[in-house]
Order: sequence, then structure tokens, then C-alpha cells
Amino acid sequence: MERPKNRFLNELAKGLGDHLDKEEILREYESHIDEILFELGVQDVDIVYDLIVSRLGTPEEIIQIWRDEFSVTPSNMKWLFILLNVLFFGGGGLLTLAHNVYQWKWITAAWNHLTAIPALIAILYLFFWALLGYEIGKGFGHNGRVLLNKTFLLSLIPNLILMILTVFQIIPHSWFAPLLTKTFIFACILFTIILYPISWIGYQWGRKASV
Repeated sequence: MERPKNRFLNELAKGLGDHLDKEEILREYESHIDEILFELGVQDVDIVYDLIVSRLGTPEEIIQIWRDEFSVTPSNMKWLFILLNVLFFGGGGLLTLAHNVYQWKWITAAWNHLTAIPALIAILYLFFWALLGYEIGKGFGHNGRVLLNKTFLLSLIPNLILMILTVFQIIPHSWFAPLLTKTFIFACILFTIILYPISWIGYQWGRKASV
């Protein structure tokens, strides 16, 4: 079984050329091939290569996928998620400000509905961070690790600013009633701590999906 596997990996290695993550890419594809061979239990050496290709694609197709990755601008991806997080906090901030300053009926109704489902909002927000990691992993594969870290740190700035403004009561605590309880504060701290692990899991998932 080693001959068709080595043939596939050698062709892939040749096509990747001087790619920075070449060795890591080859190791990952080798592990996928081993999983395929173990799963199928193939004994006929003559069809092993064709089975590998049918599951993973030809080396040429895989190489083209990696080439296509470089046509996607990491900067655009990074700023897209940063903008989405800013919009999330900006929208929430405007709603909070309008609710406490103007007290319009429709804003009050919207505020009451949102404050009644904090757990759902938190879950949706965790999904946002998992999606961030997934899209970076899927779009950039092994090259996305540095991008993920930069995007995460920059996207986290609105979160930290809001926490600082609230802790030092620059934003009145009464504005967040009935949300601002000890349980909610503890949950916010916990969610902030697990945001990076959630993003990292999403990144790993997306990276596998790119294979």
C-alpha cells in the first residue's frame, strides 16, 4: 500500500514546491490517506491510487486549491470580521443609548425582548466566533493561524472597551438593567475567556473542511 501512497504524496510535494507549510500539508494528507486505507481495507494495490484520488482529488487539483488560497486577501477577511463585531457592539450600544435616553415605545419593546433572552444572545455570539475561525481555516488552511490570532485580538477590542467602561461606571450600570447581575457579569467574563478556544476549534474544523 505504500507505493500508491508515496506516489500521491511525491506528486503533491513536487507541485507544492517551496510552500512554507509544505511539510505540514504533506503530513496532513498522509494521515488522511492512512484513514482512507484503514477505513476501506483495500488489498488490491492497483486500485489504491484511484481510491485515494476519488476521495481527496488529484494532486493537481489539491495544488490548485492551495494556489487559489493566495488569491484571497487575508486583510479583507480580517477586517470583515472586525467590522461585523464592531457593528454588533455598535448596534447594541445605539439600542442601549436610545432606550435610556429617548425611551421610545418600540425601542423599549425591542430592549425588553432582547434582555429576556441573554443566553440565546450569548450562544449566537459564540457561534460568531466559531464562524470566524471556521472561515479563516477553510479559506487559508495552514496559512490562517497568524491571521486568526490577529483577527481575534483586533476583534476583541470592542469587547474590552465595553467591559472597561462598564466596570469603571463610565457607562451607568442602570443602563443595562436587568442584565447587569453578578451571574451575567461572571458569564461575560467566562465567555470572553473561552472565545479564543471556540475560534480555534472553528479554525481546525475549517482547515479540515478545506482538505
